[in-house]
This record gives sequence, structure tokens and C-alpha cells, in this order.
Amino acid sequence: MSKTLTRADLSTAVYKKIGLSLQECNALVDSVIEEICTGLEQGDSVKLSSFGTFSLRKKKQRMGRNPKTGIEVPITSRTVLSFNASNLLKGKVNTSLTGTGKKIVP
Repeated sequence: MSKTLTRADLSTAVYKKIGLSLQECNALVDSVIEEICTGLEQGDSVKLSSFGTFSLRKKKQRMGRNPKTGIEVPITSRTVLSFNASNLLKGKVNTSLTGTGKKIVP
């Protein structure tokens, strides 16, 4: 049913839209992704207008339970990456999935 969008797909879309060489489009897409990664590695949030925000969250150490054995084990503190879609993106996705202008309510 669904297809995974890859870097190659993004490069091809840029190639068709802008008309640069495919090699230049590959470099452009790689450069954008690298900038996003660099910002996140430095601890910054990355906001792409009308798309969403990538941000880092620090999670504290907590106790978890092994579902198989039921034994409690400590889960170490860590930093996790989260993505919050913009309202514009959410609206576009909801509209395209329902085929109407109505939102899907979770």
C-alpha cells in the first residue's frame, strides 16, 4: 500500500522540479540532510517552516519491567529525537488520506 520515500526519490523530485543535474540534486539533498543532522548533533532544534520541528528531549533514568520475566530493570537516562509536524502538514496529510476536507480525529 505505501512506499518509502528515499533520498534518491527526493533527489529525483528536485531534478524534475529545478532541472539541475542529478548529481547536483543528490549533493543538494545530502547537504540539506547533513545540515539538519549537524544542528541536532549540536543540541539545536531544527524547524522547517510549514513542515515541522525536529527536537531533542532528555529522558531521565527510570525503572522499567522486563515483560517476559516481570523483573524490574533500570532504564538509563538518554536523549531522544522527536518530530512535531506543523499544523499545515497535518492538515495536508489528513485531507489527502480522507479524500475530503475534513480532519481525522484521533
